[in-house]
Amino acid sequence: MTPAAAAVRRVLLAPVVLGLTAFLWVTAPLWLIGTGVASAFVPGWLRPLRLGWLLIVHLTLESLILVELFGLWIASGFGLLLRRPFFERIHYDIAQAYLVVFFRESRRVLRLKVETVGPTPDAFPGHPLVVCCRHAGPGDSFTLMYALMHWYHREPRVVLKETLAWEPMVGVLLHRLPSRFISPSPRPGHDVESEIASMARDLDDNDAFVIFPEGGNFTPARRERSIARLRRLGLDGMADRAERMRHVLAPRPGGVVAALDAAPEADVLLVAHTGLDHVLTVRDVWTSLPMDKRIVMRWWRVPRSEIPADREARIEWLFDWWDRIDAWVEEHRPTDLPPRFRQAAGSGRER
Repeated sequence: MTPAAAAVRRVLLAPVVLGLTAFLWVTAPLWLIGTGVASAFVPGWLRPLRLGWLLIVHLTLESLILVELFGLWIASGFGLLLRRPFFERIHYDIAQAYLVVFFRESRRVLRLKVETVGPTPDAFPGHPLVVCCRHAGPGDSFTLMYALMHWYHREPRVVLKETLAWEPMVGVLLHRLPSRFISPSPRPGHDVESEIASMARDLDDNDAFVIFPEGGNFTPARRERSIARLRRLGLDGMADRAERMRHVLAPRPGGVVAALDAAPEADVLLVAHTGLDHVLTVRDVWTSLPMDKRIVMRWWRVPRSEIPADREARIEWLFDWWDRIDAWVEEHRPTDLPPRFRQAAGSGRER
């Protein structure tokens, strides 16, 4: 998407968000009563009211941030100074404030518990990191960003899908911070690995370069397509390994290798999580409320000295770690999954 198209999109969508927020607050008594009445007839305790409240919390925060971002654009000389460290720090503070408020409210409303296992924040102070995270469910990147910023005091540089740039707040905020919106099907001649490498260069001591090697959320269907893709490319060895992985997609190593090449001083932080694996769509969120779930996040830190230097060895190293993450998910995943996920979990080969 060109910068001009992105600007037009923001100009068109941001007023819609502001108008919808204002409308919901003006009509708050009506929709509160309506969702309260509907909750009496819908299975799940106060399901419509819970979702309605989270929607208005998000839209209110987003509207306030959009107004603040517009003010910062003016204060920065109509965008001329937005890339200066002073304004970058303000934008990180805005992102963290949103994550803290919305994360805590979501955890309260959805009745979620989040447990972390692994190195504590003081285990790697003053050292750049490349963070590789499992991708499963709409809340994983949100929870990861919250943890990195609020618990580990990091400034993330993140690689995201281009479709997320349509969300006005995300599009505006992350275009002003070190980030890349990547298309799942890059246009010919577009070198994604070079873009990733350029963003991973010159990491500071409090930076964390974040990438999701699987390229998309895990679903059973996407897992099968990933294996078939490896077969079409003639990568039968990788395909065989991917078939043995029951809960993760085979990692796409190009971006990770490019980031490691560009950040030779960075250690690697690998992140796995489980608890909401089956909550992939709005319908899944709806039918799961109230969730009463426990999300477990597992962190592993790999010192740079333990990471191979050769490209092929790094690819093997990444697949080995994804095998380990798959085994961890198998051990800790919820037992009350929908049938399609239980079937997918049993379709892999024996280890």
